[in-house]
Amino acid sequence: MTLAARSYADLPGLMTLMTGDEKHGASATSTLDVLWVLYDRVLRVDPAVPDDPGRDRFLLSKGHGPMAYYAVLAAMGFLSPDDLRGFGGPDSRLGYHPDRTLVPGVEIGSGSLGHGLGLAVGTALGLRLAGTDSRTVVLLGDAELEEGSNAEAIQYAGRVGLHRLTAVVIDNSSASLGWPGGILRRFTVEGWSGVDVDGRDHDALERALAEPGDSPHVVVAHVEPKES
Repeated sequence: MTLAARSYADLPGLMTLMTGDEKHGASATSTLDVLWVLYDRVLRVDPAVPDDPGRDRFLLSKGHGPMAYYAVLAAMGFLSPDDLRGFGGPDSRLGYHPDRTLVPGVEIGSGSLGHGLGLAVGTALGLRLAGTDSRTVVLLGDAELEEGSNAEAIQYAGRVGLHRLTAVVIDNSSASLGWPGGILRRFTVEGWSGVDVDGRDHDALERALAEPGDSPHVVVAHVEPKES
């Protein structure tokens, strides 16, 4: 991972460069700290070689609010600040949902919720079959866990021991139904390791996202409730 060209303190200014009615501000800001810690301290990625076969894979399943994601990519050198100014425009590479064919460093096109975890399971399985040590990290929202496809992905990953897979769930209390025993238990009952953590505490997030053990791992990052 290369050193950040900018600092965490630069992110608010970078985010203000993106304007329009489709920013999904609450969705974006709920992910900001997790995204920064991942790119600044955890992921093995290099903006100079975004398609390096040995890179870690980061999948943004929570893709309907990519404003914070784009700001972090700009801070880390995958994008320029000028790219942010055209956010959502007809000539911009930065759509309201990220597009892997247009944005350096983006692994999947996302925004239709409920698909990212299954894609991450397939990615982690493929990397294991290829014999690499790359990690796969997927970022989800608590509400999208209500999509039924996630249940199968959680179950399968636990059964086959995808230990290089980490799921990060942003919990901003936006789920409609919830789960008995909480989000963490939904994963651990299927054989995952996991931890609840303050989603704004960078040091706690770094510890929670440390190198995984011998099972898939989930980090439930709790942030302030989404405003109605």
